[in-house]
Amino acid sequence: MEMFSSQQPIERKPVNIHEVLGHVRRLAENGFAKNVRFVENYDPSLPEVLGNRDLLIQALLNLVKNAAEAADGRAPEVQLRTGYQQGVRLAVPGGGARVDLPLMVGIQDNGPGISEEMKSSLFDPFVTSKPDGKGLGLALVAKIVDDHGGMIEVDSEPRRTLFRLMLPMADERG
Repeated sequence: MEMFSSQQPIERKPVNIHEVLGHVRRLAENGFAKNVRFVENYDPSLPEVLGNRDLLIQALLNLVKNAAEAADGRAPEVQLRTGYQQGVRLAVPGGGARVDLPLMVGIQDNGPGISEEMKSSLFDPFVTSKPDGKGLGLALVAKIVDDHGGMIEVDSEPRRTLFRLMLPMADERG
């Protein structure tokens, strides 16, 4: 809960998102996702993300855990993907400035999908479809992505739910 109330800016530096995803995958395969098939589709030329490695691990681990739990029980599959998307920009509140968010990280599962009524409040605290869920996981992911100056979106239909994180790249000048 402390994370939600913190107004402190996070400490960010260049992070290799593929190393973060590899770490998250290893944690998942050795724990909650032992029976899940992982598919990686990475853009090898992707520049570094301007981010906080530990917070990115926390957010992506949460998304991968949700994807693994939602995946089809007979043939569970989670896809991890990255890409560069030119032209994605986010307006900065309180001014006319815009931030480029060219780095896309996607987590996709082959589960039943998210209901239409859940989609509108998916990232709100205490919203859950799990019987024993607390409803803080996706709210925390959204907070972490927002603290990175990024955005998160979801696209869901039966057999394909994709969470897309759009993040800023690290300044090449250091």
